[in-house]
Amino acid sequence: MGELEKRLMELLWQAQAPQSAIELRDQLDTGETGANGKPYPAITTVLTVLSRLEKKQLVSRERDARPHRYQPVRSQADYLADLMHEALATSGQRDAVLARFVGRVGDGEAELLRKLLAK
Repeated sequence: MGELEKRLMELLWQAQAPQSAIELRDQLDTGETGANGKPYPAITTVLTVLSRLEKKQLVSRERDARPHRYQPVRSQADYLADLMHEALATSGQRDAVLARFVGRVGDGEAELLRKLLAK
């Protein structure tokens, strides 16, 4: 996922309701302006990135209202868990990866893992 995709997803995961591209662009608040003096990123850039996120099935768009509003298809926790499973599936060294991961967690995280595994 690219940097702007990550930033938009973070905003959508934090939002209490679906967001328009303009609302999202305004929340980015980079303080930068493009060559035309308009805020960066341009609204067209935000719309392009949202379209990519929709094609990746990470966001859905409410098409019956204008402006269109976007929301995440799944929670951030679900998305990150899927990334972890994908990394394990493609590693070719699942046991070694899991061992290193578990070896790096703190005491509190280890206790949480124990409780979750016991369920």
